[in-house]
Amino acid sequence: MTTRWLTSGEQRAWRAYIAATHLLEDTLDRQLQQDAGMPHLYYSILANLSETPEHALRMTDLAESLKITRSRLTYAVTRLEKDGLIRRENCRWDKRGSIAALTDEGMAVLERTAPGHVETVRASLFDHLTEEQVGQLEEICTGITRALEGETTRPAADEVPWRRRSTPPCS
Repeated sequence: MTTRWLTSGEQRAWRAYIAATHLLEDTLDRQLQQDAGMPHLYYSILANLSETPEHALRMTDLAESLKITRSRLTYAVTRLEKDGLIRRENCRWDKRGSIAALTDEGMAVLERTAPGHVETVRASLFDHLTEEQVGQLEEICTGITRALEGETTRPAADEVPWRRRSTPPCS
Protein backbone atom coordinates (compact mmCIF):
# COMPACT_ATOMS: atom_id res chain seq x y z
CA MET A 1 0.00 0.00 0.00
CA THR A 2 1.28 3.44 -0.92
CA THR A 3 1.26 6.13 1.76
CA ARG A 4 -0.98 9.03 0.86
CA TRP A 5 1.08 11.88 2.31
CA LEU A 6 -0.63 15.12 3.19
CA THR A 7 -0.38 17.93 0.68
CA SER A 8 1.19 21.15 1.92
CA GLY A 9 -2.29 22.67 2.30
CA GLU A 10 -3.55 19.64 4.23
CA GLN A 11 -0.43 19.71 6.42
CA ARG A 12 -1.01 23.39 7.26
CA ALA A 13 -4.69 22.72 8.00
CA TRP A 14 -3.82 19.70 10.16
CA ARG A 15 -1.24 21.60 12.19
CA ALA A 16 -3.58 24.57 12.60
CA TYR A 17 -6.34 22.21 13.79
CA ILE A 18 -4.01 20.47 16.29
CA ALA A 19 -2.71 23.80 17.64
CA ALA A 20 -6.21 25.25 17.99
CA THR A 21 -7.73 22.18 19.67
CA HIS A 22 -4.84 21.79 22.11
CA LEU A 23 -4.87 25.47 23.03
CA LEU A 24 -8.65 25.55 23.36
CA GLU A 25 -8.72 22.47 25.59
CA ASP A 26 -5.90 23.91 27.72
CA THR A 27 -7.76 27.24 28.03
CA LEU A 28 -10.99 25.50 29.06
CA ASP A 29 -9.16 23.30 31.56
CA ARG A 30 -7.40 26.29 33.14
CA GLN A 31 -10.63 28.25 33.50
CA LEU A 32 -12.51 25.29 34.98
CA GLN A 33 -9.66 24.39 37.35
CA GLN A 34 -9.62 28.00 38.55
CA ASP A 35 -13.40 28.37 38.88
CA ALA A 36 -14.44 24.87 39.97
CA GLY A 37 -11.29 22.85 40.72
CA MET A 38 -12.03 20.38 37.94
CA PRO A 39 -10.89 19.60 34.41
CA HIS A 40 -13.04 20.15 31.34
CA LEU A 41 -13.99 16.45 31.17
CA TYR A 42 -15.50 16.52 34.66
CA TYR A 43 -17.45 19.67 33.83
CA SER A 44 -18.69 18.00 30.63
CA ILE A 45 -19.96 15.04 32.64
CA LEU A 46 -21.93 17.34 34.94
CA ALA A 47 -23.26 19.35 31.98
CA ASN A 48 -24.37 16.23 30.10
CA LEU A 49 -26.21 14.91 33.16
CA SER A 50 -27.88 18.29 33.72
CA GLU A 51 -29.42 18.13 30.24
CA THR A 52 -31.15 14.76 30.72
CA PRO A 53 -34.47 13.90 32.32
CA GLU A 54 -33.98 13.30 36.05
CA HIS A 55 -30.34 14.45 35.61
CA ALA A 56 -29.21 10.84 35.24
CA LEU A 57 -27.81 8.61 32.52
CA ARG A 58 -26.69 5.03 32.16
CA MET A 59 -22.88 5.02 32.31
CA THR A 60 -22.56 3.48 28.83
CA ASP A 61 -24.82 6.16 27.35
CA LEU A 62 -22.88 8.88 29.14
CA ALA A 63 -19.58 7.52 27.78
CA GLU A 64 -21.08 7.51 24.29
CA SER A 65 -22.31 11.09 24.52
CA LEU A 66 -18.87 12.22 25.75
CA LYS A 67 -16.99 10.06 23.20
CA ILE A 68 -14.73 8.52 25.84
CA THR A 69 -13.94 5.01 27.05
CA ARG A 70 -16.03 3.53 29.82
CA SER A 71 -12.91 3.07 31.95
CA ARG A 72 -12.03 6.77 31.62
CA LEU A 73 -15.61 7.69 32.53
CA THR A 74 -15.58 5.33 35.52
CA TYR A 75 -12.41 6.98 36.83
CA ALA A 76 -13.89 10.47 36.43
CA VAL A 77 -17.26 9.53 37.94
CA THR A 78 -15.49 7.94 40.92
CA ARG A 79 -13.73 11.27 41.57
CA LEU A 80 -16.93 13.28 41.12
CA GLU A 81 -18.74 10.85 43.41
CA LYS A 82 -16.07 11.36 46.13
CA ASP A 83 -16.64 15.11 45.79
CA GLY A 84 -20.41 14.62 46.23
CA LEU A 85 -21.25 15.95 42.75
CA ILE A 86 -22.54 12.66 41.33
CA ARG A 87 -23.99 9.51 42.82
CA ARG A 88 -24.02 6.09 41.24
CA GLU A 89 -27.15 3.98 41.25
CA ASN A 90 -27.90 0.47 40.10
CA CYS A 91 -29.68 0.28 36.77
CA ARG A 92 -33.20 -1.05 37.36
CA TRP A 93 -33.53 -2.63 33.89
CA ASP A 94 -29.97 -3.95 33.46
CA LYS A 95 -28.30 -5.60 36.46
CA ARG A 96 -24.86 -5.19 34.86
CA GLY A 97 -25.32 -1.46 34.24
CA SER A 98 -25.14 1.53 36.51
CA ILE A 99 -26.52 5.04 36.41
CA ALA A 100 -24.63 8.28 37.04
CA ALA A 101 -26.92 10.86 38.64
CA LEU A 102 -26.19 14.53 39.25
CA THR A 103 -26.59 15.52 42.91
CA ASP A 104 -28.00 18.84 44.09
CA GLU A 105 -24.45 19.86 45.01
CA GLY A 106 -23.27 18.91 41.50
CA MET A 107 -26.03 21.03 39.96
CA ALA A 108 -25.07 23.97 42.20
CA VAL A 109 -21.41 23.70 41.12
CA LEU A 110 -22.48 23.55 37.48
CA GLU A 111 -24.76 26.58 37.84
CA ARG A 112 -21.95 28.57 39.51
CA THR A 113 -19.38 27.54 36.91
CA ALA A 114 -21.41 27.68 33.69
CA PRO A 115 -21.34 31.48 33.15
CA GLY A 116 -17.53 31.62 33.29
CA HIS A 117 -17.24 28.55 31.09
CA VAL A 118 -19.59 29.95 28.46
CA GLU A 119 -17.71 33.26 28.47
CA THR A 120 -14.40 31.40 28.00
CA VAL A 121 -15.84 29.37 25.09
CA ARG A 122 -17.21 32.53 23.51
CA ALA A 123 -14.01 34.55 23.96
CA SER A 124 -11.74 31.69 22.86
CA LEU A 125 -13.72 30.49 19.86
CA PHE A 126 -16.92 32.14 18.73
CA ASP A 127 -15.83 35.76 19.09
CA HIS A 128 -13.23 35.06 16.38
CA LEU A 129 -15.67 33.63 13.83
CA THR A 130 -18.31 35.09 11.56
CA GLU A 131 -21.81 33.64 11.62
CA GLU A 132 -20.99 31.88 8.34
CA GLN A 133 -17.81 30.39 9.83
CA VAL A 134 -19.77 29.10 12.83
CA GLY A 135 -22.04 27.22 10.40
CA GLN A 136 -19.02 25.91 8.52
CA LEU A 137 -17.36 24.79 11.74
CA GLU A 138 -20.50 22.88 12.72
CA GLU A 139 -20.71 21.27 9.28
CA ILE A 140 -17.03 20.28 9.29
CA CYS A 141 -17.09 18.86 12.80
CA THR A 142 -20.35 17.00 12.20
CA GLY A 143 -18.91 15.44 9.04
CA ILE A 144 -15.75 14.34 10.84
CA THR A 145 -17.75 12.92 13.75
CA ARG A 146 -20.04 10.94 11.44
CA ALA A 147 -17.08 9.53 9.53
CA LEU A 148 -15.21 8.54 12.70
CA GLU A 149 -18.30 6.98 14.24
CA GLY A 150 -18.87 4.98 11.06
CA GLU A 151 -22.40 6.25 10.63
CA THR A 152 -22.85 4.39 7.33
CA THR A 153 -21.89 1.04 8.85
CA ARG A 154 -21.98 -0.20 12.41
CA PRO A 155 -18.43 0.01 13.77
CA ALA A 156 -16.84 -2.87 15.65
CA ALA A 157 -16.81 -2.62 19.44
CA ASP A 158 -13.15 -1.63 19.57
CA GLU A 159 -13.52 1.12 16.96
CA VAL A 160 -15.44 3.57 19.13
CA PRO A 161 -14.22 4.64 22.58
CA TRP A 162 -17.45 4.12 24.55
CA ARG A 163 -17.64 0.47 23.43
CA ARG A 164 -14.05 -0.37 24.34
CA ARG A 165 -13.55 -2.45 27.42
CA SER A 166 -10.46 -2.48 29.55
CA THR A 167 -11.81 -5.48 31.46
CA PRO A 168 -14.16 -8.31 30.48
CA PRO A 169 -17.89 -7.55 30.81
CA CYS A 170 -19.65 -8.53 34.03
CA SER A 171 -21.69 -11.71 33.81
